[in-house]
Amino acid sequence: MTSSTRDQTSGPAPAPGQGPPPNTVVVPADEDPVAAAGSELFGGPPGRRALLGVSWWTAARVLALVTILVSVLGIAQKVPCYNDGWFHGATAQYTHACYSDIPHLFTGRGFSTGLHPYVDRLPAPTPDMQYLEYPVLTGLFMQVAAWLTPTGGAIETREQWFWLVNAGMLMICAVVAAVALSRTHRRRPWDALLFALAPCLALDSTINWDLLAVALTAVAMACWSGRRTVLAGVFIGLATAAKLYPVLLLGPLLVLCWRTGRWRAFGQTAGAAAGSWLLVNLPVMLANWQGWATFYTFSQVRKEDYGSLWLILMQDRGVQLDTLNTWIAVLLIACCLGVGWLALSAPRRPRYAQLVFLVVAAFVLTNKVYSPQYVLWLTPLAALARPRWRDFLIWQACEVLYFLGIWSYLAYVGDSKQHGIGQAWYHLAIVLHLAGTLYLCGMVIRDILRPERDAVRWDGSDDPSGGVLDLAPDTFVLGPARRLREEESYAGYVPAGRGDWLTEEERR
Repeated sequence: MTSSTRDQTSGPAPAPGQGPPPNTVVVPADEDPVAAAGSELFGGPPGRRALLGVSWWTAARVLALVTILVSVLGIAQKVPCYNDGWFHGATAQYTHACYSDIPHLFTGRGFSTGLHPYVDRLPAPTPDMQYLEYPVLTGLFMQVAAWLTPTGGAIETREQWFWLVNAGMLMICAVVAAVALSRTHRRRPWDALLFALAPCLALDSTINWDLLAVALTAVAMACWSGRRTVLAGVFIGLATAAKLYPVLLLGPLLVLCWRTGRWRAFGQTAGAAAGSWLLVNLPVMLANWQGWATFYTFSQVRKEDYGSLWLILMQDRGVQLDTLNTWIAVLLIACCLGVGWLALSAPRRPRYAQLVFLVVAAFVLTNKVYSPQYVLWLTPLAALARPRWRDFLIWQACEVLYFLGIWSYLAYVGDSKQHGIGQAWYHLAIVLHLAGTLYLCGMVIRDILRPERDAVRWDGSDDPSGGVLDLAPDTFVLGPARRLREEESYAGYVPAGRGDWLTEEERR
């Protein structure tokens, strides 16, 4: 069954629990003007006789195919570097906007000579970094790719093979993420097209290994949506063992389970996350503590770097901030406290995906570095938090401009001919990235405060991807939510026959 009633609905959102039947599938072209316009390329929106999801071409299979096609386009975009740019010329990989860490780290981190991550020192160690600076599960991913890379031939050929192997493995991660997204909100599987068709997925997916953590995070969200709390925790722990940011998923869970009294579910998820993370990390800790800790110590000593607000401030002032880590920690904690207050005080409990997006966005915005591929962290979360093509594409456009800006700036500073953009224009590209992310955050916050504007809640749904939180009553609220609750509770004690104590408007 498809849904096409959005245009006929107006006024405040229906009360939670009065939504459509669970087997009703939302078709974006029926409710999103941008999706409807885009569907004209394929014959227009589906009619009422369309059999969506009942043929062999289910949503998951279509999404997998689209993700593969977009990933192949991304691989093709890297061809100038694959053929020559990674190996010859100081700035060719920047002028063609096809840079990738993967081929360079094959040699730089010792995989080409058979060194083992976390146990063997790097070929060219520095005082701050003597071992591989990636989390354990990402290091394992890199090692598996190195094992699959041919051992004979020229080093450039082997680096090409290493990149190709990683590109194939990362494509699988992208497909897993897209399919998991389609199953996170089962009434809205086509929202995953936002991720599958994202321009940044094509441009950034093979710069680094971030898609591994993205896929594990998406699976964790899908498990939580299916009320598999322990399995959700396992995947949160595994994702955190691949990249640090997925641990932030536990924060929104804490405040939402606090608001609804679902402490058992939170305990199961948090405990499983801690257990799976420890299970993966413990062998490396015991083998070489210093090698395991390099990722964390390197992050601490790292200075302000490309893409961050801090880089603009420091370059404009011409000095470095010795207390940068403290400033970042204070700002991030303040942002998380703000999100926590929003979660507990909003008149209607926010959706889980909305809070996760806001917390991860706060981490991205306050971090000391913003690599172009970090946009992949937010892309699947944006598809769940604000499934609207207009806002998504505005944000993606800002990120594409930043993608082009950083490579143009590196070409400018890396070549005496200075082909590219200078510092002032690069700072503008950073500002565009920050503004685009803040814009999307603003739209999500608006949806929280005005649920009738939320693409997911306009039909009376509560939190379809919230698992045990969906339709759960509140047990603890603060601020405006507490005041509304007290007013409603007081109304229940009004003596019979005294219905005139509130005006009709106030009773509404």
